[in-house]
Amino acid sequence: MNSHLVEDVRISQRGFSRRRFLQSTVAATAVGATGFGFRDLMAVEAENLRRQGKSMILLWMTGGPSQFETFDPKPDTETGGPTEAIRTSVSGIQIADNFPNVAKIMDDIALVRSMTNKEGSHPRATYQMHTGYIPSGSVKHPSLASCIAQQIGDPASELPSFVSIGGTQGAGFLGMDFEPFVVNNPGQIPSNVGLPTAVDRFDRRLSLLGKLEAEFAGSGAEQLVTTHQSLYQKSSRLVLSPDVSTFDISNEPQKLKQSYGDSNFGKGCLLARRLVERGATFVEVRSSSWDSHQDNFEQCATRAGEVDPAMATLITDLKDRGMLKDTLVVWMGEFGRTPKINPRTGRDHYPRVFNLAMAGGGIIGGQVYGASTTDGSAVEDAPVTVQDLFQTVCKSLNVNAEHENLSPLGRPMKIVDGGNVIPGFLS
Repeated sequence: MNSHLVEDVRISQRGFSRRRFLQSTVAATAVGATGFGFRDLMAVEAENLRRQGKSMILLWMTGGPSQFETFDPKPDTETGGPTEAIRTSVSGIQIADNFPNVAKIMDDIALVRSMTNKEGSHPRATYQMHTGYIPSGSVKHPSLASCIAQQIGDPASELPSFVSIGGTQGAGFLGMDFEPFVVNNPGQIPSNVGLPTAVDRFDRRLSLLGKLEAEFAGSGAEQLVTTHQSLYQKSSRLVLSPDVSTFDISNEPQKLKQSYGDSNFGKGCLLARRLVERGATFVEVRSSSWDSHQDNFEQCATRAGEVDPAMATLITDLKDRGMLKDTLVVWMGEFGRTPKINPRTGRDHYPRVFNLAMAGGGIIGGQVYGASTTDGSAVEDAPVTVQDLFQTVCKSLNVNAEHENLSPLGRPMKIVDGGNVIPGFLS
């Protein structure tokens, strides 16, 4: 290949600038006789992104966590309830007293207190907060996690690119290759991928399965068989890989395990660190029961009792290992809770204003973006939409948010349709 062309198509860690993209495309076209063209250029870009080792861990609070009892407390107000605010390691930033461990590492965390949306039902909001799109009867959108795995995941890795600890939104029309590998019991090797004692017998069974599938494909089910084979190939590769031991946390130092906590969420966060350390691209860890229509204050305190130590330890552990700069950690749920406290001492669904937290991946910690009103009923300053959040995530991971995937109907759909990167959030 022409040495000048090599220089022209060299990809920096930050991806293409528009100017360099045009220069490289022209150069590639000019030497088409060499066999190097536009598709090759895109392949070089994709491979470069994969080599960066970027990853994301999503800490998903199922049910919609109350902003008042997490990172936007309103003490001494009618809507604030009994929740107290505590100081953090950053002067001027206070959070709810349910998160004392997170408060100690606020230097590494950025808060958004002005998230806003319109979806107030669990299924619709969960779908949108995972895909960036409102549910539609005509198309099943891929989750952002699946898109990230598609763009920067390593297809040669024996570990899944996308792992969900507790279940999540799937790959939609992107297909089986980008579906999450679901772990229900974090901390131990999943029972469905335990290493077989008789590898020869395992291989024979796969061979037999291949023959049966070939007959089925010949009868008109080729697409179904292709999808099934893709699933089994990925699973068998994992079963026979030494990397399957990544799922076993038993050899981690006891003190570290205690710091994460003995809850499923704590074990899930420790497993998430192990997975991204070994090359996984996206890991979601779920904490359940944040839907606090009654006994809100007690329920939030209980949930935070598991999440606070695990979240703080995860961020600290990643930082100590030199991984935080390349690993984006996002804490969020599908919406927030009402300022009004209902007769059951609960808070109801409230997408109008809520909060989230981010760390790592180039996020500038020790800051708060946006604000809610004094009573927490609306955004007072700098609203952030779902699209803005997704644009920021993509920018952090060097994923092209404008990349288009074709839906089954042949319609090009961007990974993120609209929005802007949150100003001043990334270094």
